[in-house]
Amino acid sequence: MNPSELSRVIEAVGKDRGIKKEIIISALEQAVLMAAQKKFGPTAVLEAHYNNETGEIDLFQFKKVVESEPEMLDEAEEIELAEALKLDPEAVVGDELGIKAEGDFGRIDAQTAKQVIFQKVRDAEREIIYNEYIHRKGEIITGIARRIERGNLVIDLGKTDALLPRSEIIPGEQFKPGDRVQAFLSDVVLTNRGPQLYLSRTSPKYLVKLFEVEVPEIREGIVEIKLCAREPGARSKIAVTSKDRDVDPVGACVGMKGIRVQNVIQELKGEKIDIIPWSDNSVMFVRSALAPAEISSVRMDEKNRTMEIMVEDDQLSLAIGRKGQNVRLAAQLTGWRLDIISKSKLQKRTAEAIFNLQHIEGVNETMAQAIYQAGFLNVRQVAEAQLDQLQKIPGYESPDAAKTLKERAATVIEKSGDMLTVGTPQDDGKGTFTAQPSPAKDAKALAEERLREMMRQAGSSDQSNNNNKQNK
Repeated sequence: MNPSELSRVIEAVGKDRGIKKEIIISALEQAVLMAAQKKFGPTAVLEAHYNNETGEIDLFQFKKVVESEPEMLDEAEEIELAEALKLDPEAVVGDELGIKAEGDFGRIDAQTAKQVIFQKVRDAEREIIYNEYIHRKGEIITGIARRIERGNLVIDLGKTDALLPRSEIIPGEQFKPGDRVQAFLSDVVLTNRGPQLYLSRTSPKYLVKLFEVEVPEIREGIVEIKLCAREPGARSKIAVTSKDRDVDPVGACVGMKGIRVQNVIQELKGEKIDIIPWSDNSVMFVRSALAPAEISSVRMDEKNRTMEIMVEDDQLSLAIGRKGQNVRLAAQLTGWRLDIISKSKLQKRTAEAIFNLQHIEGVNETMAQAIYQAGFLNVRQVAEAQLDQLQKIPGYESPDAAKTLKERAATVIEKSGDMLTVGTPQDDGKGTFTAQPSPAKDAKALAEERLREMMRQAGSSDQSNNNNKQNK
């Protein structure tokens, strides 16, 4: 290839691929160095430089100037002083002299040049794409649906493709090639095949980002979304707070005539969204999270992060929600285990517990109520409790009183066996519901889950192919 051809190849590839000219030239210089190193040996000190004037890549071999007998000279690394003076009259022993190497290394054919450039440029492109999108991780991006691979949707972002796994698509959503798809960029992974981008439409973070787009007060930092719990495609709850007393965080998220929240709902295909005020008071926060149900009373166990919530009988179904959805989302949002119980059920349970505890010698109804209020539901729990726990019961603060209560409870258990272990009929489950907060998945757990899903899909695909071959 003549010099002008090499220059044109560099310009054309740089323009088509959007790669800087310097990167392409560096790739060619490396290719020339690799070829020269094979000829001159691994110990030779070589440098290659692109000459803008000639359009060639000049190769230089550096040798140390020495005074030595010809037979003792290492020609790959050394040059005799007399020869060095012919090239540079000012050369002295110990200098490093750059000599233009002989051989047509600077002129390589067009096909070889393109191969070298594409090989190196491909790596540069991958790095550019990775660096561009790694900084956009956690943002909303938009692309065009192209095809479906093993149930996962491939999204064209222009410069590269992204993967929207089947598990990250909102239940009931259908996409076809050419559809516009908006999603949350959840991860960017650098693989041997280049950067792999993973998208999500089910992540709670996607919901938070959608509100950031719609609500200026959130973007400006006046309103903050503290927590978010979501069951994609069905219902979500977000807890919001304001740093400005004059700004209502709930009203800011709802917008005039509900326009802001409606835009988010539309993007999520009709997913219902509850916006509640955040509070550092756990009881108040849980009450808000269970809205629109009205809470009668709350009994809190901070040690086990559990709340027993009593509601009127006509509020029970509202508090629990369809298939337990309301209380389940409230538990995820607040981080507390929530036990919902109707007033009639609680009254029945209280009466049965007090009746049970009165079997202990010396315990009347008032004392039994005090023991019950301390969290003990039956005689066995009292018998197996620690003394410091029993001392928290009003009337049993002294060690001797607590010890006596424990001994008398143990005596009842010895005489009655398991008859008074619970002291209540078998619970039919009606009038109660329990929801626990879901543990948050870290990046490693999500990656492992994604890998298992892809392996399972690959196995299903292989099995299908084998069945097709057998049928043929």
